[in-house]
Amino acid sequence: MITRELNEVWDALRASKAQRDDYLTETRLRKLRGIWDLRFEFEYPVSVLAGPNGSGKSTILFACACAYGAPESGGRNMTPTTLFPNFTSQQLAVSSDAPQESKLEYFYLHNGERFSMTWQRSKSWRRRFPSRDGRDQPARQVYLRTLANLTNPSEVRSVLQLGRKQVESETLGEDLLVFAHRILPWRYSNLALISGKTSDLLFAQVEGLEAPRYSEFHMSSGERSILRMSKDISRLENALVLIDEIDTGLHPYTQQQIMLELQRIALRQGLQIIVATHSPVVLDAVPPEARIFLDRDETTGQVRRAAPYKDVLQKALYGQSLDRLSVLCEDAIAEGVIRGVLDHLNVELGLRHGDVVIGRNTGRDEFAGHIRTLGKFGKLSEFVFVLDGDSRSMEKDLVAVATKYGHAIQPLFLPGDDSPEQWLWHILRANTDDYAVRLGLAPADLMTLMDGVERLGEGAVRQHAPGKVALAALSHDLERTVADIARIVGQEEASSHRLAELVVGLKDQITTWRRD
Repeated sequence: MITRELNEVWDALRASKAQRDDYLTETRLRKLRGIWDLRFEFEYPVSVLAGPNGSGKSTILFACACAYGAPESGGRNMTPTTLFPNFTSQQLAVSSDAPQESKLEYFYLHNGERFSMTWQRSKSWRRRFPSRDGRDQPARQVYLRTLANLTNPSEVRSVLQLGRKQVESETLGEDLLVFAHRILPWRYSNLALISGKTSDLLFAQVEGLEAPRYSEFHMSSGERSILRMSKDISRLENALVLIDEIDTGLHPYTQQQIMLELQRIALRQGLQIIVATHSPVVLDAVPPEARIFLDRDETTGQVRRAAPYKDVLQKALYGQSLDRLSVLCEDAIAEGVIRGVLDHLNVELGLRHGDVVIGRNTGRDEFAGHIRTLGKFGKLSEFVFVLDGDSRSMEKDLVAVATKYGHAIQPLFLPGDDSPEQWLWHILRANTDDYAVRLGLAPADLMTLMDGVERLGEGAVRQHAPGKVALAALSHDLERTVADIARIVGQEEASSHRLAELVVGLKDQITTWRRD
Protein backbone atom coordinates (compact mmCIF):
# COMPACT_ATOMS: atom_id res chain seq x y z
CA MET A 1 0.00 0.00 0.00
CA ILE A 2 2.80 2.43 0.90
CA THR A 3 4.61 1.61 -2.35
CA ARG A 4 1.46 2.47 -4.30
CA GLU A 5 1.01 5.71 -2.34
CA LEU A 6 4.64 6.67 -2.93
CA ASN A 7 4.31 6.13 -6.66
CA GLU A 8 1.17 8.27 -6.73
CA VAL A 9 2.80 11.17 -4.89
CA TRP A 10 5.94 10.87 -7.08
CA ASP A 11 3.86 11.38 -10.22
CA ALA A 12 1.94 14.27 -8.68
CA LEU A 13 5.12 16.04 -7.47
CA ARG A 14 6.80 15.63 -10.84
CA ALA A 15 3.82 17.28 -12.50
CA SER A 16 3.65 20.07 -9.89
CA LYS A 17 7.25 21.17 -10.48
CA ALA A 18 6.36 22.72 -13.84
CA GLN A 19 3.73 24.89 -12.15
CA ARG A 20 6.02 26.40 -9.50
CA ASP A 21 7.15 30.02 -9.63
CA ASP A 22 9.78 29.64 -6.87
CA TYR A 23 12.34 26.85 -7.01
CA LEU A 24 16.04 26.45 -6.18
CA THR A 25 17.11 24.66 -9.35
CA GLU A 26 20.87 24.35 -8.90
CA THR A 27 23.65 25.03 -6.40
CA ARG A 28 27.43 25.19 -6.81
CA LEU A 29 30.01 25.19 -3.98
CA ARG A 30 33.66 26.14 -4.43
CA LYS A 31 36.50 25.98 -1.90
CA LEU A 32 34.31 25.40 1.13
CA ARG A 33 34.98 22.82 3.88
CA GLY A 34 36.96 20.52 1.61
CA ILE A 35 34.56 20.90 -1.29
CA TRP A 36 36.67 22.15 -4.16
CA ASP A 37 34.06 22.43 -6.91
CA LEU A 38 30.68 20.69 -6.62
CA ARG A 39 27.62 21.44 -8.71
CA PHE A 40 24.27 19.67 -8.71
CA GLU A 41 20.66 20.18 -9.74
CA PHE A 42 17.51 19.53 -7.73
CA GLU A 43 15.44 17.65 -10.28
CA TYR A 44 12.58 16.70 -7.94
CA PRO A 45 10.88 18.83 -5.23
CA VAL A 46 12.04 16.48 -2.45
CA SER A 47 15.76 15.65 -2.69
CA VAL A 48 17.83 13.23 -0.59
CA LEU A 49 21.58 13.68 0.03
CA ALA A 50 23.41 10.44 0.81
CA GLY A 51 27.03 9.52 1.33
CA PRO A 52 29.58 8.44 3.94
CA ASN A 53 30.47 10.58 6.95
CA GLY A 54 32.54 13.58 5.93
CA SER A 55 31.19 13.71 2.38
CA GLY A 56 29.68 17.18 2.78
CA LYS A 57 25.96 16.55 3.31
CA SER A 58 25.57 19.08 6.14
CA THR A 59 27.72 21.62 4.30
CA ILE A 60 25.40 21.42 1.30
CA LEU A 61 22.30 21.87 3.47
CA PHE A 62 23.82 24.95 5.13
CA ALA A 63 24.84 26.33 1.74
CA CYS A 64 21.29 25.92 0.44
CA ALA A 65 19.99 27.78 3.49
CA CYS A 66 21.99 30.83 2.36
CA ALA A 67 20.16 30.99 -0.97
CA TYR A 68 17.30 33.08 0.40
CA GLY A 69 16.76 35.99 2.73
CA ALA A 70 14.51 34.36 5.32
CA PRO A 71 11.79 36.99 6.01
CA GLU A 72 11.09 36.01 9.62
CA SER A 73 14.71 36.66 10.65
CA GLY A 74 15.50 39.48 8.27
CA GLY A 75 17.96 37.08 6.64
CA ARG A 76 20.45 37.53 9.48
CA ASN A 77 20.64 33.89 10.57
CA MET A 78 20.76 32.31 7.11
CA THR A 79 23.97 33.80 5.79
CA PRO A 80 27.42 32.30 5.16
CA THR A 81 28.82 34.58 7.87
CA THR A 82 26.63 32.82 10.44
CA LEU A 83 26.65 29.28 9.05
CA PHE A 84 30.29 29.13 7.89
CA PRO A 85 32.23 31.20 10.46
CA ASN A 86 36.01 31.35 10.66
CA PHE A 87 37.83 31.47 14.01
CA THR A 88 40.64 34.00 14.13
CA SER A 89 42.91 35.05 16.98
CA GLN A 90 45.32 37.94 17.37
CA GLN A 91 47.65 35.68 19.36
CA LEU A 92 50.21 34.10 17.05
CA ALA A 93 50.44 30.94 19.16
CA VAL A 94 46.70 30.26 18.84
CA SER A 95 45.43 28.37 15.81
CA SER A 96 43.13 30.20 13.39
CA ASP A 97 41.08 29.14 10.37
CA ALA A 98 42.92 29.94 7.16
CA PRO A 99 40.79 32.25 4.98
CA GLN A 100 39.69 30.85 1.63
CA GLU A 101 38.15 32.59 -1.33
CA SER A 102 34.99 30.51 -1.09
CA LYS A 103 32.10 30.88 -3.49
CA LEU A 104 28.46 29.79 -3.42
CA GLU A 105 26.39 30.04 -6.61
CA TYR A 106 22.62 29.66 -6.84
CA PHE A 107 20.36 29.29 -9.86
CA TYR A 108 16.72 30.08 -9.22
CA LEU A 109 13.27 30.25 -10.54
CA HIS A 110 11.84 33.16 -8.51
CA ASN A 111 8.48 34.76 -9.24
CA GLY A 112 8.57 32.89 -12.53
CA GLU A 113 11.90 34.49 -13.55
CA ARG A 114 15.20 32.65 -13.94
CA PHE A 115 18.36 34.27 -12.57
CA SER A 116 21.42 33.54 -10.45
CA MET A 117 23.09 34.87 -7.30
CA THR A 118 26.55 34.43 -5.80
CA TRP A 119 27.94 34.63 -2.27
CA GLN A 120 31.71 35.17 -2.45
CA ARG A 121 34.24 35.45 0.37
CA SER A 122 37.62 37.13 0.32
CA LYS A 123 37.89 38.96 3.64
CA SER A 124 34.15 38.84 4.20
CA TRP A 125 31.09 37.40 2.46
CA ARG A 126 29.43 39.52 -0.23
CA ARG A 127 26.47 38.95 -2.54
CA ARG A 128 26.51 39.44 -6.31
CA PHE A 129 23.91 39.01 -9.05
CA PRO A 130 25.77 38.12 -12.25
CA SER A 131 22.58 38.19 -14.29
CA ARG A 132 21.42 41.61 -13.04
CA ASP A 133 23.05 44.21 -10.80
CA GLY A 134 21.22 46.05 -8.09
CA ARG A 135 18.57 43.50 -7.27
CA ASP A 136 17.69 42.05 -3.88
CA GLN A 137 18.25 38.54 -2.61
CA PRO A 138 15.02 36.57 -3.11
CA ALA A 139 12.98 36.23 0.07
CA ARG A 140 11.60 32.86 1.07
CA GLN A 141 10.94 31.08 4.33
CA VAL A 142 13.77 28.67 5.16
CA TYR A 143 13.55 25.89 7.75
CA LEU A 144 16.88 24.31 8.75
CA ARG A 145 17.08 21.65 11.43
CA THR A 146 19.08 18.64 12.58
CA LEU A 147 16.83 15.95 14.06
CA ALA A 148 19.17 15.04 16.91
CA ASN A 149 18.09 14.08 20.42
CA LEU A 150 18.15 16.55 23.32
CA THR A 151 21.37 15.21 24.86
CA ASN A 152 23.93 17.97 24.53
CA PRO A 153 24.68 19.13 28.12
CA SER A 154 24.77 22.82 27.25
CA GLU A 155 21.43 22.52 25.44
CA VAL A 156 19.91 20.69 28.41
CA ARG A 157 21.17 23.34 30.86
CA SER A 158 19.80 26.13 28.69
CA VAL A 159 16.35 24.53 28.62
CA LEU A 160 16.33 23.76 32.35
CA GLN A 161 16.97 27.44 33.08
CA LEU A 162 13.56 28.21 31.58
CA GLY A 163 12.06 27.20 34.92
CA ARG A 164 13.83 30.10 36.62
CA LYS A 165 12.86 32.76 34.09
CA GLN A 166 9.79 34.54 32.80
CA VAL A 167 8.41 32.37 30.00
CA GLU A 168 5.44 32.29 27.66
CA SER A 169 3.16 29.28 27.32
CA GLU A 170 1.28 28.53 24.10
CA THR A 171 -1.13 25.71 23.33
CA LEU A 172 -0.47 24.51 19.79
CA GLY A 173 -3.41 24.07 17.45
CA GLU A 174 -4.70 20.82 16.03
CA ASP A 175 -3.42 21.77 12.58
CA LEU A 176 0.15 21.55 13.88
CA LEU A 177 -0.40 17.93 14.92
CA VAL A 178 -1.81 16.52 11.69
CA PHE A 179 1.65 15.62 10.38
CA ALA A 180 2.61 13.88 13.66
CA HIS A 181 -0.71 12.04 13.91
CA ARG A 182 -0.16 10.50 10.46
CA ILE A 183 3.16 9.00 11.58
CA LEU A 184 3.14 8.31 15.33
CA PRO A 185 1.11 5.38 16.71
CA TRP A 186 -0.99 7.51 19.10
CA ARG A 187 -2.85 10.80 19.16
CA TYR A 188 -2.21 13.78 21.41
CA SER A 189 -4.95 15.60 23.25
CA ASN A 190 -2.67 18.52 24.01
CA LEU A 191 0.64 19.94 22.84
CA ALA A 192 2.08 23.06 24.46
CA LEU A 193 5.23 25.12 23.95
CA ILE A 194 7.00 26.95 26.79
CA SER A 195 9.45 29.47 25.40
CA GLY A 196 11.99 32.01 26.60
CA LYS A 197 14.27 34.34 24.68
CA THR A 198 16.74 31.72 23.44
CA SER A 199 15.18 28.29 24.05
CA ASP A 200 11.87 26.48 24.30
CA LEU A 201 10.42 23.17 25.47
CA LEU A 202 7.53 21.05 24.22
CA PHE A 203 5.01 19.39 26.54
CA ALA A 204 2.64 16.69 25.27
CA GLN A 205 -0.31 14.69 26.59
CA VAL A 206 -1.46 11.47 24.93
CA GLU A 207 -5.15 11.18 24.19
CA GLY A 208 -7.09 8.66 26.30
CA LEU A 209 -4.38 8.14 28.91
CA GLU A 210 -4.75 9.29 32.51
CA ALA A 211 -1.26 10.71 32.60
CA PRO A 212 0.14 14.20 33.14
CA ARG A 213 1.73 16.19 30.38
CA TYR A 214 5.37 15.30 29.85
CA SER A 215 8.24 17.30 28.42
CA GLU A 216 10.78 16.50 25.71
CA PHE A 217 13.09 15.16 28.43
CA HIS A 218 10.75 12.16 28.67
CA MET A 219 10.18 11.62 24.96
CA SER A 220 12.01 9.17 22.76
CA SER A 221 14.29 10.80 20.21
CA GLY A 222 11.94 9.74 17.40
CA GLU A 223 8.84 11.15 19.08
CA ARG A 224 10.60 14.43 19.80
CA SER A 225 11.89 14.71 16.23
CA ILE A 226 8.47 14.18 14.67
CA LEU A 227 6.64 16.52 17.05
CA ARG A 228 9.22 19.25 16.47
CA MET A 229 9.00 18.79 12.72
CA SER A 230 5.20 18.74 12.79
CA LYS A 231 5.10 21.98 14.79
CA ASP A 232 7.63 23.74 12.57
CA ILE A 233 6.54 22.87 9.03
CA SER A 234 2.78 22.32 9.21
CA ARG A 235 1.98 25.97 8.41
CA LEU A 236 4.82 26.67 5.99
CA GLU A 237 3.87 27.65 2.44
CA ASN A 238 6.25 27.81 -0.52
CA ALA A 239 9.24 27.38 1.83
CA LEU A 240 12.64 25.69 1.54
CA VAL A 241 12.86 22.93 4.15
CA LEU A 242 16.32 21.53 5.01
CA ILE A 243 16.61 18.59 7.42
CA ASP A 244 19.88 16.94 8.45
CA GLU A 245 19.95 13.37 9.83
CA ILE A 246 16.32 12.76 8.89
CA ASP A 247 16.57 9.10 10.00
CA THR A 248 17.93 9.82 13.51
CA GLY A 249 16.07 7.82 16.15
CA LEU A 250 13.41 6.59 13.72
CA HIS A 251 12.38 2.99 13.02
CA PRO A 252 12.67 2.03 9.30
CA TYR A 253 8.89 1.86 8.95
CA THR A 254 8.60 5.34 10.48
CA GLN A 255 11.30 6.62 8.12
CA GLN A 256 9.20 5.43 5.19
CA GLN A 257 6.08 7.03 6.64
CA ILE A 258 7.80 10.34 7.32
CA MET A 259 9.15 10.54 3.75
CA LEU A 260 5.68 9.81 2.37
CA GLU A 261 4.18 12.58 4.51
CA LEU A 262 6.98 15.03 3.65
CA GLN A 263 6.26 14.52 -0.04
CA ARG A 264 2.53 14.94 0.53
CA ILE A 265 3.04 18.19 2.39
CA ALA A 266 5.52 19.36 -0.27
CA LEU A 267 2.80 18.79 -2.86
CA ARG A 268 0.01 20.34 -0.80
CA GLN A 269 1.90 23.44 0.40
CA GLY A 270 4.39 24.03 -2.40
CA LEU A 271 7.44 23.18 -0.29
CA GLN A 272 10.88 22.31 -1.63
CA ILE A 273 12.52 19.83 0.73
CA ILE A 274 16.14 18.62 0.93
CA VAL A 275 17.15 16.03 3.52
CA ALA A 276 20.40 14.22 4.39
CA THR A 277 20.48 10.57 5.39
CA HIS A 278 22.41 7.31 5.79
CA SER A 279 19.26 5.22 5.47
CA PRO A 280 18.37 3.04 2.44
CA VAL A 281 14.71 3.30 3.48
CA VAL A 282 14.78 7.08 3.06
CA LEU A 283 16.53 6.72 -0.31
CA ASP A 284 13.98 4.18 -1.55
CA ALA A 285 11.14 6.52 -0.55
CA VAL A 286 12.01 9.05 -3.30
CA PRO A 287 12.36 8.45 -7.04
CA PRO A 288 15.83 7.84 -8.54
CA GLU A 289 16.21 11.39 -9.87
CA ALA A 290 15.82 12.71 -6.31
CA ARG A 291 18.83 10.80 -4.93
CA ILE A 292 22.09 12.74 -4.75
CA PHE A 293 25.08 10.56 -3.82
CA LEU A 294 28.26 12.18 -2.52
CA ASP A 295 31.74 10.79 -2.05
CA ARG A 296 35.12 12.15 -0.98
CA ASP A 297 38.13 11.15 -3.06
CA GLU A 298 40.65 9.49 -0.74
CA THR A 299 43.62 10.79 -2.74
CA THR A 300 42.69 14.45 -3.23
CA GLY A 301 40.22 14.79 -0.35
CA GLN A 302 37.78 16.52 -2.68
CA VAL A 303 34.03 15.89 -2.54
CA ARG A 304 32.37 14.86 -5.78
CA ARG A 305 28.91 13.83 -6.84
CA ALA A 306 29.04 10.10 -7.45
CA ALA A 307 27.17 8.46 -10.28
CA PRO A 308 23.87 7.01 -9.04
CA TYR A 309 24.67 3.69 -7.41
CA LYS A 310 23.15 0.57 -8.82
CA ASP A 311 20.47 -0.84 -6.54
CA VAL A 312 22.69 -3.71 -5.47
CA LEU A 313 25.46 -1.28 -4.42
CA GLN A 314 23.02 1.03 -2.66
CA LYS A 315 21.66 -1.81 -0.54
CA ALA A 316 25.17 -2.97 0.33
CA LEU A 317 26.39 0.50 1.28
CA TYR A 318 23.33 1.36 3.33
CA GLY A 319 22.87 -1.77 5.35
CA GLN A 320 20.61 -4.14 3.40
CA SER A 321 23.23 -6.71 2.35
CA LEU A 322 23.46 -8.66 5.62
CA ASP A 323 23.79 -12.40 4.92
CA ARG A 324 23.63 -11.83 1.17
CA LEU A 325 26.21 -12.14 -1.56
CA SER A 326 25.91 -9.64 -4.39
CA VAL A 327 26.94 -10.28 -7.99
CA LEU A 328 27.59 -7.26 -10.19
CA CYS A 329 27.51 -7.78 -13.96
CA GLU A 330 27.13 -5.68 -17.09
CA ASP A 331 23.66 -6.23 -18.54
CA ALA A 332 20.50 -8.36 -18.73
CA ILE A 333 22.17 -11.05 -20.85
CA ALA A 334 24.97 -11.49 -18.30
CA GLU A 335 22.38 -11.63 -15.52
CA GLY A 336 20.47 -14.32 -17.45
CA VAL A 337 23.56 -16.51 -17.85
CA ILE A 338 24.48 -16.07 -14.16
CA ARG A 339 20.95 -16.94 -13.04
CA GLY A 340 21.13 -20.07 -15.15
CA VAL A 341 24.41 -21.07 -13.50
CA LEU A 342 22.91 -20.38 -10.07
CA ASP A 343 19.90 -22.57 -10.95
CA HIS A 344 22.45 -25.36 -11.34
CA LEU A 345 24.46 -24.48 -8.21
CA ASN A 346 21.55 -23.78 -5.85
CA VAL A 347 20.79 -27.45 -5.34
CA GLU A 348 24.42 -28.47 -4.98
CA LEU A 349 25.27 -25.70 -2.50
CA GLY A 350 21.94 -25.60 -0.68
CA LEU A 351 21.41 -21.92 -1.42
CA ARG A 352 18.16 -20.27 -0.38
CA HIS A 353 16.20 -17.84 -2.51
CA GLY A 354 17.67 -14.40 -1.89
CA ASP A 355 21.08 -15.58 -0.68
CA VAL A 356 22.59 -14.21 -3.90
CA VAL A 357 21.35 -10.98 -5.48
CA ILE A 358 22.37 -9.72 -8.91
CA GLY A 359 22.90 -6.11 -9.99
CA ARG A 360 23.43 -5.07 -13.60
CA ASN A 361 23.27 -2.24 -16.16
CA THR A 362 26.77 -1.06 -15.33
CA GLY A 363 29.35 -0.47 -18.06
CA ARG A 364 32.67 -2.24 -17.80
CA ASP A 365 34.45 1.10 -17.34
CA GLU A 366 32.39 1.71 -14.18
CA PHE A 367 33.63 -1.41 -12.36
CA ALA A 368 36.82 0.22 -11.05
CA GLY A 369 34.80 3.07 -9.51
CA HIS A 370 32.37 0.63 -7.89
CA ILE A 371 35.28 -1.35 -6.44
CA ARG A 372 36.74 1.83 -4.93
CA THR A 373 33.41 2.75 -3.36
CA LEU A 374 32.86 -0.73 -1.92
CA GLY A 375 36.47 -0.82 -0.71
CA LYS A 376 35.96 2.36 1.33
CA PHE A 377 32.98 0.79 3.07
CA GLY A 378 34.73 -2.56 3.62
CA LYS A 379 32.14 -4.34 1.45
CA LEU A 380 34.31 -6.05 -1.17
CA SER A 381 34.03 -9.44 0.54
CA GLU A 382 30.28 -9.33 -0.14
CA PHE A 383 30.64 -8.93 -3.92
CA VAL A 384 31.45 -11.05 -6.97
CA PHE A 385 32.30 -9.17 -10.17
CA VAL A 386 31.37 -10.79 -13.49
CA LEU A 387 32.34 -9.06 -16.75
CA ASP A 388 31.69 -9.94 -20.37
CA GLY A 389 34.24 -12.12 -22.14
CA ASP A 390 35.57 -9.20 -24.19
CA SER A 391 36.64 -7.41 -20.97
CA ARG A 392 39.35 -9.87 -19.90
CA SER A 393 42.10 -7.32 -20.47
CA MET A 394 40.77 -5.34 -17.46
CA GLU A 395 41.39 -8.10 -14.91
CA LYS A 396 44.79 -6.93 -13.64
CA ASP A 397 43.65 -3.32 -13.25
CA LEU A 398 40.55 -4.30 -11.28
CA VAL A 399 42.57 -6.60 -8.99
CA ALA A 400 45.04 -3.75 -8.40
CA VAL A 401 42.25 -1.34 -7.40
CA ALA A 402 40.88 -3.81 -4.82
CA THR A 403 44.38 -4.50 -3.45
CA LYS A 404 44.65 -0.84 -2.37
CA TYR A 405 41.84 -1.56 0.10
CA GLY A 406 43.48 -4.70 1.47
CA HIS A 407 41.21 -7.11 -0.34
CA ALA A 408 41.95 -9.68 -3.05
CA ILE A 409 39.23 -10.09 -5.65
CA GLN A 410 39.03 -12.52 -8.54
CA PRO A 411 36.87 -11.09 -11.36
CA LEU A 412 34.96 -13.69 -13.35
CA PHE A 413 34.17 -13.54 -17.06
CA LEU A 414 31.48 -14.86 -19.34
CA PRO A 415 32.85 -17.35 -21.88
CA GLY A 416 34.23 -16.30 -25.23
CA ASP A 417 36.40 -13.40 -26.32
CA ASP A 418 33.61 -11.46 -28.04
CA SER A 419 30.28 -10.05 -26.92
CA PRO A 420 27.93 -12.35 -24.93
CA GLU A 421 25.42 -12.16 -27.81
CA GLN A 422 27.98 -13.69 -30.16
CA TRP A 423 28.78 -16.44 -27.67
CA LEU A 424 25.07 -17.23 -27.17
CA TRP A 425 24.45 -17.45 -30.90
CA HIS A 426 27.44 -19.74 -31.37
CA ILE A 427 26.26 -22.05 -28.55
CA LEU A 428 22.74 -22.27 -29.96
CA ARG A 429 24.14 -23.05 -33.42
CA ALA A 430 26.55 -25.72 -32.13
CA ASN A 431 23.97 -27.49 -29.95
CA THR A 432 20.72 -27.12 -31.85
CA ASP A 433 19.36 -30.54 -30.79
CA ASP A 434 19.80 -29.80 -27.07
CA TYR A 435 18.36 -26.32 -27.15
CA ALA A 436 15.44 -27.08 -29.45
CA VAL A 437 14.03 -29.32 -26.72
CA ARG A 438 14.60 -26.66 -24.03
CA LEU A 439 12.87 -24.07 -26.21
CA GLY A 440 9.91 -26.33 -27.08
CA LEU A 441 10.81 -26.81 -30.76
CA ALA A 442 11.89 -29.56 -33.06
CA PRO A 443 15.61 -29.31 -33.98
CA ALA A 444 14.76 -28.65 -37.63
CA ASP A 445 12.44 -25.80 -36.66
CA LEU A 446 15.06 -24.07 -34.54
CA MET A 447 17.59 -24.45 -37.35
CA THR A 448 15.10 -22.95 -39.82
CA LEU A 449 14.48 -19.96 -37.55
CA MET A 450 18.19 -19.28 -37.15
CA ASP A 451 18.83 -19.66 -40.87
CA GLY A 452 16.03 -17.19 -41.57
CA VAL A 453 17.47 -14.64 -39.15
CA GLU A 454 20.90 -14.86 -40.78
CA ARG A 455 19.40 -14.35 -44.25
CA LEU A 456 17.72 -11.09 -43.23
CA GLY A 457 18.94 -7.93 -44.90
CA GLU A 458 20.84 -9.71 -47.69
CA GLY A 459 23.62 -10.75 -45.42
CA ALA A 460 23.80 -7.62 -43.26
CA VAL A 461 22.87 -9.60 -40.19
CA ARG A 462 25.31 -12.38 -41.15
CA GLN A 463 28.13 -9.83 -41.22
CA HIS A 464 27.33 -8.74 -37.70
CA ALA A 465 25.93 -12.05 -36.43
CA PRO A 466 26.19 -13.66 -34.09
CA GLY A 467 25.20 -10.36 -32.45
CA LYS A 468 22.50 -8.25 -30.94
CA VAL A 469 20.41 -7.92 -34.09
CA ALA A 470 20.30 -11.68 -34.72
CA LEU A 471 19.60 -12.62 -31.12
CA ALA A 472 16.88 -9.97 -30.80
CA ALA A 473 15.20 -11.28 -33.98
CA LEU A 474 15.33 -14.86 -32.71
CA SER A 475 13.91 -13.88 -29.32
CA HIS A 476 11.01 -12.18 -31.10
CA ASP A 477 10.29 -15.32 -33.14
CA LEU A 478 10.47 -17.51 -30.02
CA GLU A 479 8.32 -15.05 -27.98
CA ARG A 480 10.96 -15.05 -25.25
CA THR A 481 13.21 -12.26 -23.97
CA VAL A 482 16.93 -12.41 -24.71
CA ALA A 483 17.51 -12.68 -20.94
CA ASP A 484 15.26 -15.77 -20.80
CA ILE A 485 17.26 -17.40 -23.60
CA ALA A 486 20.50 -16.50 -21.80
CA ARG A 487 19.24 -18.14 -18.60
CA ILE A 488 18.32 -21.34 -20.44
CA VAL A 489 21.78 -21.40 -22.02
CA GLY A 490 23.39 -20.81 -18.61
CA GLN A 491 21.46 -23.74 -17.11
CA GLU A 492 22.25 -26.12 -19.97
CA GLU A 493 25.93 -25.20 -20.29
CA ALA A 494 26.46 -25.49 -16.52
CA SER A 495 24.74 -28.89 -16.39
CA SER A 496 26.69 -30.24 -19.38
CA HIS A 497 30.01 -29.01 -17.91
CA ARG A 498 30.73 -26.81 -20.95
CA LEU A 499 30.80 -23.71 -18.72
CA ALA A 500 33.34 -25.02 -16.21
CA GLU A 501 35.42 -21.86 -15.73
CA LEU A 502 32.48 -19.66 -14.75
CA VAL A 503 30.74 -22.40 -12.73
CA VAL A 504 33.85 -23.28 -10.71
CA GLY A 505 34.78 -19.63 -10.17
CA LEU A 506 31.32 -18.70 -8.95
CA LYS A 507 31.09 -21.82 -6.76
CA ASP A 508 34.46 -21.09 -5.14
CA GLN A 509 33.54 -17.48 -4.34
CA ILE A 510 30.13 -18.45 -2.93
CA THR A 511 31.80 -21.10 -0.76
CA THR A 512 34.41 -18.61 0.50
CA TRP A 513 31.73 -16.03 1.30
CA ARG A 514 29.64 -18.57 3.25
CA ARG A 515 32.66 -19.78 5.19
CA ASP A 516 33.78 -16.27 6.11
